[in-house]
Amino acid sequence: MPSLRHSYTLTALEQPAAFPLDQQDLRRKNKSLSRSMLMSSFMGLIINQAKNKSPLGLVGLKNLGNTCFMNSILQCLSNTPELRDYCLRNVHRLDLNNNCRTNAALMEEFAKLTQSLWTSVNNEPISPADFRSQIQRYAPKFVGCNQQDAQEFLRCLLDGLHNDVNRVTVRPKVSIEDFDHLPEEEKGRRMWNMYLEREDSKVVDLFVGQLKSSLTCTVCGFRSTAFDPFWDLSIPIAQKNSGEVTLKDCFRLFTKEDVLDGEERPTCTRCKDRRKCTKRFSIQKFPQILVLHLKRFSDSNIRASKLSTYVNFPLKELDLREFASESSERPVYNLYAVSNHTGNTLGGHYTAYCRNPALGEWYSYNDSRVSPMSSSQVRSSNAYVLFYELATPSHNKYQTCRL
Repeated sequence: MPSLRHSYTLTALEQPAAFPLDQQDLRRKNKSLSRSMLMSSFMGLIINQAKNKSPLGLVGLKNLGNTCFMNSILQCLSNTPELRDYCLRNVHRLDLNNNCRTNAALMEEFAKLTQSLWTSVNNEPISPADFRSQIQRYAPKFVGCNQQDAQEFLRCLLDGLHNDVNRVTVRPKVSIEDFDHLPEEEKGRRMWNMYLEREDSKVVDLFVGQLKSSLTCTVCGFRSTAFDPFWDLSIPIAQKNSGEVTLKDCFRLFTKEDVLDGEERPTCTRCKDRRKCTKRFSIQKFPQILVLHLKRFSDSNIRASKLSTYVNFPLKELDLREFASESSERPVYNLYAVSNHTGNTLGGHYTAYCRNPALGEWYSYNDSRVSPMSSSQVRSSNAYVLFYELATPSHNKYQTCRL
């Protein structure tokens, strides 16, 4: 069945009524639901939508006291088509892990908020108070009214949502099997499968990729490789005399060969001694949703400075073949959301620019205010977190089919 995710909007009358969000009833409902029932309900929403063509998803979020960082990320995630559909169809109910410590309350509130953003017909701003209460229970660092970092909030939220809908309810013991004797491609595959044995969810399906790091001893030439999952990539901002850099300039800085010498020298597996080594990153597995964090702030605990360098990033056809571990990969991405930070290290404000997945047009989300914007306005020196979606179906050697 062809994807319908870009061809519809939803009305308030279409909000699923067959699956109430009552927590006490959740376990019984989960056992009785089936994918066919969920799809039937969703198709009913599509049929009803044919009678109403009003654009939806253009709803603001009230600022509850320095919560612009939260609102910015929520709007970016709300405009992530597959994650939005996952919530609107209530498919997340099939994956709820009732053994998690939050009893799936965070996922429920996130889904409820997403449904409200996409079923409201009056476009009145929505209060994310219930969702905020749940994220604060999951991560107490967000309690209070202090301004927080949007990228840190995103990572925390995705982790919490993943825990709630992790398909793995009993994690196996961590294997100590040695894969160093295997070819690199097979080693990467084994490491990815080990990761999925413990962490497997819709959130992982969408956002997680695999990073390859190669370490080469300059004395004996021995090269070791490691493969690690990533939820986003923190990309350093390149600097040029012109004052403007491209996103690929930043990627080249991220993946360039670094020399590890002095106190940071690692121990060579073959030499059995600390040696001067070179290290390089490449991307082994590209995620469906690629989140790029532009490192505008210093790494110190007290952010003393912010880089306001203008990074020229493409809105369409970001081709990252140059940074792939395997030459056969052709990852091409389209931009659909940006979390922006204006101001400095002492104070600032977060907004979001999102391409509405139903309309294909760009909108500015500034807390309660939502307004149309030109695609030419999306690039700015305030861009902080970029959300890209894989544009072309790509053969993925790690991909598994899910019903």
